[in-house]
Amino acid sequence: MATKNSVLQIIVILLAIFLPVGKSIKFNYPAVFNFGDSNSDTGEMTAGRGWQLPLPYGQTYFKPPSSSGRFSDGRLLIDLLMNAMELPFLNAYLDSVGLPSFKKGCNFAAAGSTILPATATSICPFSFGIQVNQFLRFKARVLELLAKGKNFSKYLPTEDFFSKGLYMFDIGQNDLAGAFYSKTLDQILASIPTILLEFETGLKKLYDQGGRNFWIHNTGPLGCLTQNVAKFGTDPSRLDERGCVSSHNEAAKLFNLQLHALTKKLQGQYADANVVYVDIFLIKYELISNYSRYGFEQSIMACCGYGGPPLNYDSQITCGQTKTLNGTSVTAKGCRDSTDYVSWDGIHYTEAANQFVSSKILTGKYSDPPFSDKMPFLLKLKF
Repeated sequence: MATKNSVLQIIVILLAIFLPVGKSIKFNYPAVFNFGDSNSDTGEMTAGRGWQLPLPYGQTYFKPPSSSGRFSDGRLLIDLLMNAMELPFLNAYLDSVGLPSFKKGCNFAAAGSTILPATATSICPFSFGIQVNQFLRFKARVLELLAKGKNFSKYLPTEDFFSKGLYMFDIGQNDLAGAFYSKTLDQILASIPTILLEFETGLKKLYDQGGRNFWIHNTGPLGCLTQNVAKFGTDPSRLDERGCVSSHNEAAKLFNLQLHALTKKLQGQYADANVVYVDIFLIKYELISNYSRYGFEQSIMACCGYGGPPLNYDSQITCGQTKTLNGTSVTAKGCRDSTDYVSWDGIHYTEAANQFVSSKILTGKYSDPPFSDKMPFLLKLKF
């Protein structure tokens, strides 16, 4: 349970959230610069670590599948949003193969990344602060090359793109989820202000570099991820009515509440900027709560995994892997139809689920401030 101090903190945050809002978002950006974790990684971690994602990753959309670098069967939320803005998919900052173009932006998101600085035991070394520093180097190098007067503008953003572009953020999930392996719920809740201070510091650096359009996703319902249900939900009393781990969702909700308050603060502090908060948690929990209404057959069970119902998840063998378990060679295979599943591999969403989330975001109703009257494109919503 949250402490009395946490309750008082929540009351203060609620008051902050209902202060007047800032400017509304627009959808005519020349470029997008993205920061995040595996929810929006388009090849950063596979390039940086030299990983090769096995089939069936990427099989739904990308040809060949192994080249996508995405932790899903197909497109991620970032891909679908880029489509909606009529912009090309973002290339990963570290992916140098295939003559990548960064004309319309760059993606610094890396799977496993956290907002807090990485440690020796972290899965990913590219924490938020590192991603911001990568952007600073990227911008400096771009301006240096453009100043040489050569024909680099075909592949690189022009100087004004950095002030007119959209800066997107989807990070924080791993700070919370990873902490549950070594900390109590109260310790995790108490750490949230420190996490968000690090986030604010990074965002301020981007503002000081001329960034003025910020689109900040909150974190999703961590307790509904198959991986967390398998690890922390063995006791039914720890699950909510949807089959999600209550403590993980409680942490996500408090994180989001404080993140929302931070965006309100930034809206007032940066009067010349557009700071938008996007409620991903509400969208994803709606999908999990009413999955059958939206054409899905499974809300928590993984499409690609091992072990069969009810979760089809085994932490010893990840999607696409073949290992020897208990003396038998087994493979974590993909399901026959990923469109029936919300969860792809127990941690990440299927392309079908990402399509649902993007369709809800693009209504403009899940953002603060809302932007439904600011979109120049026609939406082709599946759901």
